[in-house]
Amino acid sequence: MSRHAADTVVTAQGAVRGLRRDGTSVFLNIPYAAPPVGAARFAAPQPHAPWDGVRDATVPGPTAPQPERRLGSVDMTPYFGPGWVPGEDFLTVNVWTPETGGGAKLPVLVFVHGGGFVAGSTRSEIADGAAFARDGVVLVTLNYRLGVTGFLDLPGAPANRGLLDVIAALRWVRENIGAFGGDPGRVTLSGQSAGATIVGGVLAAPEAEGLFRRAIVQSGSGLGAFTPEQAARVTRAAARALGVAPHADAFAGVPDERLVEIMPELSGIDLRTETATDPLIGLSPFSIVLDRQPAEAVAAGRGAGVDLLVGTNTEEGNLYLAPFGNLSTSTAADVDAAAARSHPHPAHLVETYRKARPQASFGELRSAIMGDALFGAGSRRLADAHAARAAAATYRYSFAWRSNALGGELGATHAVELPFVFDVAGLPGLHGPAAILGPDEPPADLAARTHAAWVSFAATGDPGWDRYDTGRRATMRIDGEWSLVDDPHGEELQAWF
Repeated sequence: MSRHAADTVVTAQGAVRGLRRDGTSVFLNIPYAAPPVGAARFAAPQPHAPWDGVRDATVPGPTAPQPERRLGSVDMTPYFGPGWVPGEDFLTVNVWTPETGGGAKLPVLVFVHGGGFVAGSTRSEIADGAAFARDGVVLVTLNYRLGVTGFLDLPGAPANRGLLDVIAALRWVRENIGAFGGDPGRVTLSGQSAGATIVGGVLAAPEAEGLFRRAIVQSGSGLGAFTPEQAARVTRAAARALGVAPHADAFAGVPDERLVEIMPELSGIDLRTETATDPLIGLSPFSIVLDRQPAEAVAAGRGAGVDLLVGTNTEEGNLYLAPFGNLSTSTAADVDAAAARSHPHPAHLVETYRKARPQASFGELRSAIMGDALFGAGSRRLADAHAARAAAATYRYSFAWRSNALGGELGATHAVELPFVFDVAGLPGLHGPAAILGPDEPPADLAARTHAAWVSFAATGDPGWDRYDTGRRATMRIDGEWSLVDDPHGEELQAWF
């Protein structure tokens, strides 16, 4: 790979110099907000101070404080990246572009990483924007605050600080992306997993209106927000673990190392209330915190002018079972327990899934219920809300290609679509018996075709198939062969509402 200094680009805060790689300019670790240190960790993001001279943008920067993240026997290192790389100035973006300067006016895709609201960064090996830049799209990835500093709902602090970081990054894009060849009027905000749920929250946020034209929600949920009552339980638990008052002033004096250290003590909190189930079914103590779900805000008219692409994978729940040896060993009691954690009428839910999947094993039923609790039901609700109210287009996909990892048990699991979206399915770290894409080669054109659909949506607002509406619910099933199907898993998903 050829690699040498790229042109210098002047942003509103100062000049940056990146790298030139095989015809693509890459700029790493550009600040979009001031370093969140001390009490500022629990405040809204602030503008970054200007700098003199030319800032080096050739090496990766620090990442948000986060605990080590493992998912059993599957190697998710290419997804999560290196974990916590200490450094104060971590509210940064990476930019890939085929052409710098103000004349190009290329579409822009801004990607928000996943990681359960507690992990991940721009240093993920998968989230490489070279293929997007190659195909005429300016790709921006961003870091945001995680865990306690990003999402703990604290009196004396603004809520959803990690989400506010994303909005601040979008403002940076509007102000600066023209210098990187991008069109600030053609920005697509995309995210996967927790990042996708954040995208739904941004779609519903009045202060983000006008900052982006399109949105992609990959395996997120329009029903993924905690209620203030649920969030308060996590706040009380965090305060007890630290031995401080549940207020931003008290948390401001606690070092990042300690905030990360208490994370295991926050797992397993029962967040079910009289009016709400836990949208993350116990997998994370953090989410965005809202009085009403993003899908409800969209149903009331938020995001009506934004084109939306939303979808899930067909076996999302496998990631939370197979790497721990729990897919093949699941019992009827495990299925019932998954339903009870997910739904106010668990017996009806289990009956519906058994009827729809008469040949399914207990593990497959358990995985399906978990996947729809986390992603499927909330994605359908978001798509329905948008299609019913929006003047803009709605599109839906279902990613069905099965990884043969873990002896074939991983399947079309959560996150398996990402290497295909970024057209990096050939990365060595993605292949092997315990790697996310498994030991077998995927279909030769799957990455190129999936990536092309995302490029097309960012450029034109159309990924290349029929629009979704609340009657037909046309959904593109992405596999070795692509097929447009009407209302996949309709009876199961309808049982959630």
